[in-house]
Amino acid sequence: MRILLLVVSLILAGCASEPPKSSSDEPNAGRYQIDNDIAPNMPISVKHIEDAHPRYEPKSLYGNKDYTLLGKDYPIVKEPKGFTQEGISSWYGKKFHGHKTSNGEVYDMYSMSAAHKTLPLPSYVKVTNKDNGKTAIVRVNDRGPFHEGRIIDLSFAAAAKLDVLKTGTANVKIEYISVAKPTNPQEWHAIDPNQYHIQMVAVKNEQSADKIAKKLEAQFNAPTNIIKSGNVYRVRLGPFIDRDRADKTLIEAKNGQYTSAFIIQELKK
Repeated sequence: MRILLLVVSLILAGCASEPPKSSSDEPNAGRYQIDNDIAPNMPISVKHIEDAHPRYEPKSLYGNKDYTLLGKDYPIVKEPKGFTQEGISSWYGKKFHGHKTSNGEVYDMYSMSAAHKTLPLPSYVKVTNKDNGKTAIVRVNDRGPFHEGRIIDLSFAAAAKLDVLKTGTANVKIEYISVAKPTNPQEWHAIDPNQYHIQMVAVKNEQSADKIAKKLEAQFNAPTNIIKSGNVYRVRLGPFIDRDRADKTLIEAKNGQYTSAFIIQELKK
């Protein structure tokens, strides 16, 4: 029902045919201790679980790059506002419970979440079971499913809400829920517990690092910091609290002379 997408520097948990068994030193090796995905042995009631509550969230650092799987390209939807799709829904449960999703979070089968092949992570969508008219709102934080014709993989809780557990699959319609970014930063900074740095260059001379840092600070109108790692001084822009600003600055840097620049995510201090 699911597949591990092997993409450079990313762990992408998808929903498709069974991959080879992982060795014990793989981060998600325990994912394959169950051969076929199943419901929990003694599932808790999901009647009390509310729909996901849509809110503005910056895109996850992981899981939002275009990728290729089994010869097929999957470009991430850049402008999802107004996105709708109809097709077959499936669900995933105990096999992946407690393991990482494509954006680095931990999959909880009792959360109202889902996997989609190309919507930005995270996203919120309304799912309508066309077979019975039931609806639910889920938060998309994973990649998949990759079976032909399937468009979304629901968590155990979401599948229970939509009565998909009995049939295994259902005909559904999904509708992207657009949430505007609040104008008051205090309304959304608390949502994202991270801060972001942009790794720009690495040099072996401290004086050179200081000189480069001052140049970058003026060029990008952003703070800089220097991290010493062994004999190397890493010059970084940041910290940025606003992920959107970090993304725009990274694009500006990569379009210039800093083609190897990349974002580093850290918890706010």
